Amino acid sequence: MKIRLFCGVMALLGAVAVAQSTLAPDPSAASVEGEKPMLTIPAGAKVPLALKQAISTKTAKEGDPVYAETAFPFVMNDRILIPAGTYIQGKITRAERGGHVKGRAQLLVHFTSMIYPSGYTVMLGGSVDNAPGAEKASIKGSEGTIQQDSDAGRKAKDVAGAASTGAVIGGIAGGGKGAGIGAGIGGVAGMAITMLSRGSDVRLEAGTSIEMEVQRDVTVDATRILAEKGRDTAER
Repeated sequence: MKIRLFCGVMALLGAVAVAQSTLAPDPSAASVEGEKPMLTIPAGAKVPLALKQAISTKTAKEGDPVYAETAFPFVMNDRILIPAGTYIQGKITRAERGGHVKGRAQLLVHFTSMIYPSGYTVMLGGSVDNAPGAEKASIKGSEGTIQQDSDAGRKAKDVAGAASTGAVIGGIAGGGKGAGIGAGIGGVAGMAITMLSRGSDVRLEAGTSIEMEVQRDVTVDATRILAEKGRDTAER
């Protein structure tokens, strides 16, 4: 009798154990189901931006904030990774004015984060790869330094103009010899004025088109890229 009772208790405990193991959730399965779908914006990706504020080497200084906005969606494998209207934040890491005699104005900007229309914020590393909207400026070096084009032609023209004016005045005053002296004096005066004046500053107006290059892979949560329909509709 005791043996039968013992066997019945053991069988009951075994059945309970089997039931618990069947009903208990599998931790590994839960972790797989809970994983967020992630996407990667690859290093080297080019993203078109529009500046939200004007920047000039005349007033800019290291550490000043820079604000821009994506002008067109960045799409890869038929998926939007960066929608249009995403805010891009950065800062000025170098701002140099043009020299009196030599040295061109230079501006270096690094981008540090982006804020999606949904409010989702991601840190990134980005530099200026191209500045098609910048007037009389070009990109120099791998860092993406924006450099003002050379003023040599304009300065030479200013000196030549001053020499020509001096020659005319000298010719009126003393004939051919006076023209030669006047040209020399005018040329020296024009060169002095040129040496006293700075080279042109780099100036990027609000709305200037620039192209950002992503410097390292950026991983983003696919579920937070696009704004919620309700919020998106309300903002419009």
